[in-house]
Amino acid sequence: MRPGRTARLPLALLAAAAGLLTACVHNPEPAARADLDTLAYGAVAPSPANAHAEDAAYRLDAGDRLRIVVYGQEGLTNTYAVDAGGIVTMPLIGGVPARELTPQELARAVAARLKRGYIREPYVAAEIEAYRPFFILGEVAAPGQYPYVPGMTAEKAVAIAGGFTPRASRGAVDLSRMMPEGAMKAQVPLAMQLRPGDTVTVSERWF
Repeated sequence: MRPGRTARLPLALLAAAAGLLTACVHNPEPAARADLDTLAYGAVAPSPANAHAEDAAYRLDAGDRLRIVVYGQEGLTNTYAVDAGGIVTMPLIGGVPARELTPQELARAVAARLKRGYIREPYVAAEIEAYRPFFILGEVAAPGQYPYVPGMTAEKAVAIAGGFTPRASRGAVDLSRMMPEGAMKAQVPLAMQLRPGDTVTVSERWF
């Protein structure tokens, strides 16, 4: 055997051993997790930071439930609902208008009320505990109202309502949404993102 070949053989063995070691250390779990997130969300799962930003910009209306925390005041800290008149009613201060406010704006309004002779320096926080429901009507198996969750699309709403009926038009749906300037109605694709309080109507196909 030539001297040069005996010198190269240990290097080849070392390279093979290093490859086996790398394969053993490699953990495929992140890839599997990414695939699960894709199946669950249809895209990358929303980050907690994005979810918090969405809540911060969210405008309250009847049917929303909030967790309002008044620090150091267990009797005031509780879950409160926005009633049909757009009001949140709390002990001591009574009704606080909440419609079209963000949770942070409502917290400031509650703090301002508490400072009027109740608590010298109140510290108040508010966050969404449950969004108001959305509604789905027309050619679905189980029309009605359902709890809204962030990331809801028209397609997911149809699935929650039991899927299309055999007579349903499946290309698009009709969406009704209350805006500050009034009701908005439009035909939208199934990928359309919904908001709390939206009404989705699945039409009957003509043929």
